[in-house]
Amino acid sequence: MKAAIIYTSVTGNTSTLAEIICEKMNNHHIETDLIPVDEFHPQLLYNYDIVTVGTYSWDNGDLPMEMEEVFEAFEEEEVNHITTGVFGTGDSFYPYYCGAVDMFRDMLYVHTNLAVTLKVELTPQDEDLHRCEKFCDRLVSELAVVS
Repeated sequence: MKAAIIYTSVTGNTSTLAEIICEKMNNHHIETDLIPVDEFHPQLLYNYDIVTVGTYSWDNGDLPMEMEEVFEAFEEEEVNHITTGVFGTGDSFYPYYCGAVDMFRDMLYVHTNLAVTLKVELTPQDEDLHRCEKFCDRLVSELAVVS
């Protein structure tokens, strides 16, 4: 069983969250690769049983430009066998809090076995660690159901 975390971050909040999720996945004894979006290639998707996507939201809840290739790869590749999750950080001050997470969620629901979504306000705090653990638990349990 192998997992990937494909992520982008500008402020460091989403990359911190990606690292926490990677650590929690490793606690489940699942080999997990952290893949910054600039190292992503669509063919990588075929190497994993679980793929999580981590993104911030741009402007008014939009998808960051650098995540468009990832988004399109899930739409175009044969990925219905992959269990997925999406997470992100954002500021609830904006009207579309973590809007890019919602966009990925809706698309992944159609094209993959979407298991879980996680939104974190700004920088991950201690109280978010339990939520990250539950995020990973859900990914692993959904994979077990599908397998």
